[in-house]
Amino acid sequence: MSVVTKLRCITLDVTGTLIAYKGELGDYYCMAAKSVGLPCPDYKRVHEGFKIAYTKMAKEHPCFGFAEKIPNIVWWKTCVRDSFLKAGYDYDEETFEKVFKRIYSTFGSAAPYSMFSDSKPFLRWARKEGLLVGLISNAEYRYRDVILPAMGLNQGSEWDFGVFSGLEGVEKPDPEIYKIALERAGNIAPEAVLHIGDSMRKDYVPAKSIGMHALLLDRFKTPDAQEWRKSGATVLPDLVAAQEWLNSKQSTIE
Repeated sequence: MSVVTKLRCITLDVTGTLIAYKGELGDYYCMAAKSVGLPCPDYKRVHEGFKIAYTKMAKEHPCFGFAEKIPNIVWWKTCVRDSFLKAGYDYDEETFEKVFKRIYSTFGSAAPYSMFSDSKPFLRWARKEGLLVGLISNAEYRYRDVILPAMGLNQGSEWDFGVFSGLEGVEKPDPEIYKIALERAGNIAPEAVLHIGDSMRKDYVPAKSIGMHALLLDRFKTPDAQEWRKSGATVLPDLVAAQEWLNSKQSTIE
């Protein structure tokens, strides 16, 4: 009996599993600066500044300000301004507003993302097999409403339900977001669900902690994958391999 026959639902992480960023963050910040006549900021400094600013915002106002009801655009404006400041760029209000509008609209579209070639075929195959397909992502509402549809990943044809941290007020690695997914799937028993992601800490461990099955994708040949395997995780290179694994009578889930 193949693994797929033992499941009723598959959930998947989004970024790094189904889609990926194109290029570097600095590319888009540079284009935004150039669009208003500014010199291109230093990529590395902006990237480092963003990491600091984003980490700070996520800690002080988690889930994109969900609990405090901070408007999405305000959360991001604070984060982007702080990113530039941390990188040593202090633009006047009028200039910053123009730069920010370009950045916010760009990252609210499909432009900075690419979809892995195996994503859509895998999702459609899973649904054709009679499995419910859910997405679990630490992302805000634009992933669900704008970005994924613009990339051709549509609710109803590629996936059935989504759990997005900016809409739920809880984020990975909190196991609660996985419990929400089980409820959204119709209170399916965790042992009938497989989660696929690319992070041991955010995907594998919390899913397993509530009784779900899990496997990890190593699309980018991360050095961490060796440790993942040593800890007992099933690690596969892509969703083509995942489909083969699910169809195999030799594969097992515990």
